[in-house]
Amino acid sequence: MIEYFDAHPYSFWFAAGFILLILEALVLGFATGVVLFSGLGALITGGLMWLGIIPATWVAGIASFGLSSAAITGLLWKPLKKLQGTEDRQSTKDNSSDIIGYQFRLDETITHSQPGKTRYSGIEWRVEIDDTAADDEIGAGAKVVVCSVDAGLLRVDTAKEE
Repeated sequence: MIEYFDAHPYSFWFAAGFILLILEALVLGFATGVVLFSGLGALITGGLMWLGIIPATWVAGIASFGLSSAAITGLLWKPLKKLQGTEDRQSTKDNSSDIIGYQFRLDETITHSQPGKTRYSGIEWRVEIDDTAADDEIGAGAKVVVCSVDAGLLRVDTAKEE
């Protein structure tokens, strides 16, 4: 096997490229770009050797592999990042819980040091002022909106009156 790859180094690069792509797809689920870009770089290197564009030596193969992997990374990074939908998440609505955005009136006054309680969906929830809220105290009867949720905890801010 080693003698075959030594006589046909492009076969090694093709095999390495396909193995890396299969590893990326089946094991990692396209979660990382490193293995994907390396696999594509190995396939490009094998193709360049097979076509005779670069010499069929290990030094030329390793150099071509590094350069082609870097070039593929540079070309595909932004388009693949855009496909993942990793745009600025602060400008989009948080859909991590159905409770986020829920509005209700406080039964008691709450402060950063004195949380309150409310009953929602048959559960007694602890109510705290959210860290991003401008208010240090929200009075009883004030309309609030849920900003974030943890187990048994609602973090709220004053709701805009309509």
